[in-house]
Amino acid sequence: MQIKIPFKKQQFDAREEAIIDAVNRLLSEKGYDLMTMDDVADAVGIAKGSLYKHFSSKERLAAAALTRLLKATVEELDSLSEDRPAIEKIKHILAWSLRLRLQGGVPHLPSTSLTLQRSLMLNLDYVMVALKVHKRFHAMVAAAREQGALTPLVPDDVLVYTLYSRACDPTMEFLLRDKKLSHEQIVDAMVHATIGGFLSEKARVVG
Repeated sequence: MQIKIPFKKQQFDAREEAIIDAVNRLLSEKGYDLMTMDDVADAVGIAKGSLYKHFSSKERLAAAALTRLLKATVEELDSLSEDRPAIEKIKHILAWSLRLRLQGGVPHLPSTSLTLQRSLMLNLDYVMVALKVHKRFHAMVAAAREQGALTPLVPDDVLVYTLYSRACDPTMEFLLRDKKLSHEQIVDAMVHATIGGFLSEKARVVG
């Protein structure tokens, strides 16, 4: 039996997605501290009163945007074949996050705002999914290390946090501004620089 979702509920949900999309863009462009509820309402094209029917505060807006991103990350990880080498999974999720960034789907990291960090730690939905992603990333890195794909010179935590930060690396803004590389060339180069490093094979042997 198919459950039919009421039209008003569909409208409400669609508007909520549009609001979160706008929050993603604003967080990326202005950062959490400078973003206001007025900014969000204007970006969506709704009255601020309508915005408050969906989200009661800026803190809840940011948490919703970041929680949706983390849930999408889990879904992408779930889509990967169990037989795929761990290092290939790491490369895939990094490339996926960079492509999402190019589409405006990745805001700045919470570490850019102490106020945002504090509010997120009080949001149970965010904390639960953030812990899940963190465990999945650590599991991938541990598996890649067991498979001999990672250097012992770099600790697991460094690799995991690099995956988080690279998706928000300002390098992308400079590359987009220069307009010398296509989006896919930017993604490929940044994945290689992150996972493969900057050294040539000759330099690796000499080192």
